[in-house]
Amino acid sequence: MKPPLPSRLRPLSVRKSAILSVLDIGTSKIVCLIARLNPSGPSESLRGRTHRCRILGIGHQRSRGIKGGAVVDMEAVEGAIRLAVDAAERMAGVQVESVIINATGGRLASQLFDAKVSVAGRAVSEADVHRVLEACTARGGRDGRAVLHSLPIGFSLGETRHIHDPRGMIGDELGADMHVLSCDAAAARNLMLAVERCHLGVDAMVATPYAAGLSTLADDEAELGAALIDMGAGTTSVSIFSGGHLTYVDAFAVGGNHVTTDIARGLSIRLADAERLKTLYGGCLPSASDERETIAVVQVGEDGEHPAHLPKAHLIRIIKPRAEEILELVRDRLKGAGLPAHSGRRLVLTGGASQLAGMQEAAKRIVSGQVRTGRPLGVQGLPESAKSPAFSAAVGLLVYPQVSGNEHFRPSRQTATPGPESNGYIGRVGRWLKSSF
Repeated sequence: MKPPLPSRLRPLSVRKSAILSVLDIGTSKIVCLIARLNPSGPSESLRGRTHRCRILGIGHQRSRGIKGGAVVDMEAVEGAIRLAVDAAERMAGVQVESVIINATGGRLASQLFDAKVSVAGRAVSEADVHRVLEACTARGGRDGRAVLHSLPIGFSLGETRHIHDPRGMIGDELGADMHVLSCDAAAARNLMLAVERCHLGVDAMVATPYAAGLSTLADDEAELGAALIDMGAGTTSVSIFSGGHLTYVDAFAVGGNHVTTDIARGLSIRLADAERLKTLYGGCLPSASDERETIAVVQVGEDGEHPAHLPKAHLIRIIKPRAEEILELVRDRLKGAGLPAHSGRRLVLTGGASQLAGMQEAAKRIVSGQVRTGRPLGVQGLPESAKSPAFSAAVGLLVYPQVSGNEHFRPSRQTATPGPESNGYIGRVGRWLKSSF
């Protein structure tokens, strides 16, 4: 029997506090955050958020058993998750029972669907909205794919489009546009299985580019239109936000680890040394001083290790082509989506690999003229080391329960067709209690 995929996450009550645990499972690191979410008043720049996050515990561990965002070694992933969760629990003094997790691999893909239903000139009801969204969702099912998000991005009544909430309005025909974001079902189930082997429940699974956008974009950016590039170790994802909604997502399995591998091969050094050189001295843009500045490396050959000194320019020449390749792939994915980059489109770079020196300038030259680095917004209690683009997705998982009510999911078969034992009076009362509270 296949393990079930997580169902829709019920949104947080705007009047109640809650303690949430999230798990960011990446190719280079696994991060567990435990936070208290307290109801807050409206913010000028983050109007969509209903709660203020304060971090109680944080644990991060070098990732093992993940390649390109997908599980390749179940035992190694389980061990790394246990260590990260244990560190966060000790810091927060809270025992974690269930988590919200992210999906980075599994060939993330976007599809846009639209549907129309007749309302015969009367006021649109909640049932009509549900009916048109069901008609959109019915077109989105594909074998072997797991739907992560079903996001309504606008309604129409007759010729009037871009309606945010049509309930109570009068028209003849109600239309809806929906963005369905999916991934490979097998990849999603393996990720869930790794978490469940640690005796943790999975409350929801969130696409990493969506989580990163929730964390780093101000409301006005999402409204006016922005492209978010999440540059991780194993994957780079492209997401478009427009009109306040996520409208497009794509990803490819090239990231910061490929830069590290290029350095290790080009200089004949160990991967750990290559990662250190990339972090300390790496960059995308050459400068006049690079030929004069030297870096110490320990090269590995047939007859052992040899210390050597090389010009920094040699390191830059190895990194620059791979960084440009990633940005050119981003540009091509944007063009392929019918969204050609231009000087007026805002580009936000986030993720650990975006911190490479000169990446912002290279993105301006290759992709778009307006570029900024995206860091987690509106969260308290993060240590200084975690206020970086590398933690954007983890913080975004804490924001997700505040906006999960915007999504539309079809009821599961178990809910839609209750067994005979639940059709009696007690069963009906139980279902009413579950749906009401």
